[in-house]
Amino acid sequence: MKIILLYGGQSAEHDVSILSAFSVLNAIYYNYYQVQLVFISKDGQWIKGPLLTDKPTSPEELHLTWATAGEAGNFTGTIIQPGDIKEDNAIVFPLLHGPNGEDGTIQGFLETIRMPYVGAGVLTSACGMDKIMTKYILHSAGIPQVPYVPVLKNQWKENPKQIFEQCEGSLRYPMFVKPANMGSSVGISKAENRVELQNALEEAYKYDNRAVIEQGIEAREIEVAILGNEDVRTTMAGEIVKDVAFYDYNSKYIDNNIVMQIPAQVPDEVQEKAQEYAKLAYTMLGGSGLSRCDFFLTNKNELFLNELNTMPGFTQFSMYPSLWSETGLQYGDLIEELIQLGLKRYEQRQSFLTEMK
Repeated sequence: MKIILLYGGQSAEHDVSILSAFSVLNAIYYNYYQVQLVFISKDGQWIKGPLLTDKPTSPEELHLTWATAGEAGNFTGTIIQPGDIKEDNAIVFPLLHGPNGEDGTIQGFLETIRMPYVGAGVLTSACGMDKIMTKYILHSAGIPQVPYVPVLKNQWKENPKQIFEQCEGSLRYPMFVKPANMGSSVGISKAENRVELQNALEEAYKYDNRAVIEQGIEAREIEVAILGNEDVRTTMAGEIVKDVAFYDYNSKYIDNNIVMQIPAQVPDEVQEKAQEYAKLAYTMLGGSGLSRCDFFLTNKNELFLNELNTMPGFTQFSMYPSLWSETGLQYGDLIEELIQLGLKRYEQRQSFLTEMK
């Protein structure tokens, strides 16, 4: 069977996707699968690369080159149309983070061309990617969250004074400002005063027309990994132990100024409550395949759900595969289970379509 690995993408998380792809390629069971590389460039070109029958020797193999405007030379990939990836006896593994990959767009395309794929479906991906929609759904499920204010870009441009008053009337500094549709801490800023809040909103609106402003709290960050379709499993909680005040993009992927504590050193009731909330959030959003649920934990053991990530990172520094490894599910077996879950979901979807004919 063939795995079509989609990676790269047009989002600000393009480089993170390449890191994830290299890690996954080193864990796949090549005695069962061949892997077709399909790279999506930052300008949206789809590039078909080599067919791998063994682990890549270097991440550089994933940085494909291709001809443009009739160029001649030795290139490692060729430009294709997205629909050209369709073939029988294959499953797509969309290792794409952020917009145009994790937000339901790619998932909708794969549903249209009737290809099985790993991970969440269209609705779950779209709602999970949008922080504002996620918060509305979590609120309806009674899952605790930190106070927040959603702000659309046009609202901010039309009446910034009203936005300041709304935020300062319901929240206190420090506040965290986030683009609604972005991950890996891209575009997120901490604001200690009104000037910084203005700058933070301007930064967030570089990535999205929707932003969410959250109450900053003193808290630890713990995460739970989720796996399954109807039969949902969760891991123990792990903790991000930081040596920086704010766990931003550079801290995660460039400086790696973090340590993962697995399991998190928390009371048993906190572990159980985190697993309960993670499973409930996943179910409410209609999750399938995988997700990672992120929480804030205060020194009073108050637990607040921060976000649900439907395509968590698979890099060597990532919490998701590390949590499953500590649970006893090793990296290669995790990849295999995700593939099987994707195939089962596809078969189920096809049976529903057959019934509707």
